[in-house]
Amino acid sequence: MIRVAILGGGIGAQHLYAYQTLEAFTVTHLADQDDDRRATLCGDTIIGLTDIDAALEADVDLIDICLPPHLHAPVAIKALEAGKHVICEKPLATSLAQVDAIAAAAQAAGKQVFPVFQYRFGPAFAQLSALRTAGLTGAPRAAALETHWNRGADYYAIPWRGTWAGEQGGAVLGHAIHAHDLLSHFMAPITSVTARLATLVNPIETEDTAALLFDLEGGALAASSITLGNARDETRLRFVYEHLTATSHTNPYAPGEGAWTFTARDPDQQGQVDQVVRDTPLGASGFAGFLTEVAKALQDQPNAAVTLADGVASIALVTAIYASHRNGAPVTLPLPPDHPLYHGWQP
Repeated sequence: MIRVAILGGGIGAQHLYAYQTLEAFTVTHLADQDDDRRATLCGDTIIGLTDIDAALEADVDLIDICLPPHLHAPVAIKALEAGKHVICEKPLATSLAQVDAIAAAAQAAGKQVFPVFQYRFGPAFAQLSALRTAGLTGAPRAAALETHWNRGADYYAIPWRGTWAGEQGGAVLGHAIHAHDLLSHFMAPITSVTARLATLVNPIETEDTAALLFDLEGGALAASSITLGNARDETRLRFVYEHLTATSHTNPYAPGEGAWTFTARDPDQQGQVDQVVRDTPLGASGFAGFLTEVAKALQDQPNAAVTLADGVASIALVTAIYASHRNGAPVTLPLPPDHPLYHGWQP
């Protein structure tokens, strides 16, 4: 049994519910400064805390960090130094310097770090992975991503949101980071980005609108459209491969669910595609799917867990996006160690 302490009861509540569906974990501690929320989540079985350091000192194997972004890296490093494995909500860090520090702490402690990219787990992505394994997709050619969500005054009533000091970034960091991870994971790594960012929807410090063009390894191209001013929350993905086009539903928070279409470019191959889709074991979705793979990793079993390297790549991409916007030019990945934004993109 993997013993867990959750830090933060906001998104941490969804983590808790996922843990409670899995036999591999037991949540023994939860830290949150909101008395009512902490009491509701902890009930009679979980030890409630108000102090992060007390949670880090607890007899647990895994610290699950669900705090505001500016706390992610320093708390992750403290947890590793305390001898705990770490799960960390997105973004893993807010600079390349921080991710390097996390990696160094993980290596020194001999512990693992799992950045949270739960969107990878769902029926459609299990089916897409099976189609790739079966050789029915071919090489990536093009992709279109839409992160079109609705955020207004109620969302930004939480003081740290929409600020550089608290949130450390806008829609690129806090919203579309998932879609970009899916692009890198299911199409190909991103090798270059050209970015335009704007603040058009809300009176906030950070961006709430973006248009991005990506070059992918192997030559494919992708476009990402981002707004927090849509009429409703929608995420739409279209991945065009050499032999197949995969098009998502518009489910904003679980894009791997809903009715996807997998269309063979050659109609004679559609039967094979449909057969693979029908025969694919679907597994767990969202946080439950993510945590299932974490458990396998911690138990030294074959797994598809999100890795520290995945989190590092996501922060490098965010850095490149901000650099491209400010310089008005494409930025190539990987970034050099002496990149001007190595210590952060915050103004």
